[in-house]
Amino acid sequence: MKRVAKTDEHTIYEKRSGRYAVKDKQKRWVRGDDKLAVLSAQGLVKAPQPKAAAPEPEAEAATAEEATAPEGEKPAE
Repeated sequence: MKRVAKTDEHTIYEKRSGRYAVKDKQKRWVRGDDKLAVLSAQGLVKAPQPKAAAPEPEAEAATAEEATAPEGEKPAE
């Protein structure tokens, strides 16, 4: 591992795989959300964005039935 950055609180290493490792000033490994916060503060990674919720299949089916029904008739429920 090679050292990429060193701050007052953390030391950031880059592994041969391209991933990052972070140690705090007590020489303990930092993991999870704390690690993500340190790496994003240094500009090495971006926080993942939540995916947009997919529309429910039942709602799509109801709108498809309404669109295909002839004028003046309501779709059967």
